[in-house]
Amino acid sequence: MADAATVVLLVRHGLTPTTGVKLPGRAPGLHLSDDGRRQAEAAAERIGKLPKVAAVYSSPLERARETATPIARTLKLALRIERDLAELDIGEWTGLSLKQAGRRPEWETIQRSPSSFRFPGGESFTEMQARITSALGRLVAKHPGHLVVAVSHADPIKAAVAQALGTPLDLFQRIMIATASISAVAYRRGGPAVLTVNSMSGDLAWIGGGKS
Repeated sequence: MADAATVVLLVRHGLTPTTGVKLPGRAPGLHLSDDGRRQAEAAAERIGKLPKVAAVYSSPLERARETATPIARTLKLALRIERDLAELDIGEWTGLSLKQAGRRPEWETIQRSPSSFRFPGGESFTEMQARITSALGRLVAKHPGHLVVAVSHADPIKAAVAQALGTPLDLFQRIMIATASISAVAYRRGGPAVLTVNSMSGDLAWIGGGKS
């Protein structure tokens, strides 16, 4: 089919010891917790039932690679690292607890008008969205008409889903992306279609996509 969709499964990394407690940003050395590893295996089992996946990509951060590894293993594919799937660079905010971040006057801007905010020493939300959507565009161009897995982080996935929905970036905080959840976007010449968001369980076969 000339205009077959390229379907990207956007998988958030599994649970870590800092999830919901601290803003780890891009700091190295953060690994999945035992529950996170179980979540990763469950995601791999769900994705492994799909008939054809062309490639598995991951953010370079450990927690993403540790989530992507069982997916790639289950599919018998090499794991490919895509640096632009990385977490939002929060610069000087790296390592803050959520309580500390929430007490900062900028926190309300991050929640209500993120497009106007840049983390000191890091990225703006606008730059992050441009980065993740460009990365996905490259994956779609490499694997036209196929099914691709991209393991990333909550904010980049939310930003990608918002772009696909045509939702303003200032409203992207309304999109929930849980650990090890799967969101799916079909990219066609006429524009993207969001197939599912924040899927935590169940059969994914109905998503289809991918050449036989």
